[in-house]
Amino acid sequence: MTPPPGTRSASTLGRVDYEDAFVIDVCKPSALSAEQWMRTILEGAPAAVRLQLLSGWSALGLRVSLSKADRSVLGWQIRTAEPDFVLLGAESRLGMPAELLLRRETDRLLFATFVRHDNALVRALWAPVVPTHVRMVQELLARVGSDVRS
Repeated sequence: MTPPPGTRSASTLGRVDYEDAFVIDVCKPSALSAEQWMRTILEGAPAAVRLQLLSGWSALGLRVSLSKADRSVLGWQIRTAEPDFVLLGAESRLGMPAELLLRRETDRLLFATFVRHDNALVRALWAPVVPTHVRMVQELLARVGSDVRS
């Protein structure tokens, strides 16, 4: 689904060329902060899935770093973190910076992706990846809740 009104304004990319959003029903969203939910979704995935994610992001030119020295979630830099909202970002070697957003709501979580295409090459690279991206996000979210909707 297209992110709800106002969601894109959280992005720091300046221009967004691709965006999507998913909502997932969870019991007691308030039990964890938005950052803790994002960690549960990404870092709580099985090791094989985390490796697949890191490999895919690297192939897309995203600069993700698993350094313990910086504030990150599975290599994505934390750009903003509040109890109900977290925004992660990754710069790109190829010209395709991206952001992941998680917003905690009353009875569900909203997960959104924002991508900027700085050139025709990355636009062509991203298009065939979208179905895999959507499937992976749905699978990650299904691990923590029920009724994933895009």
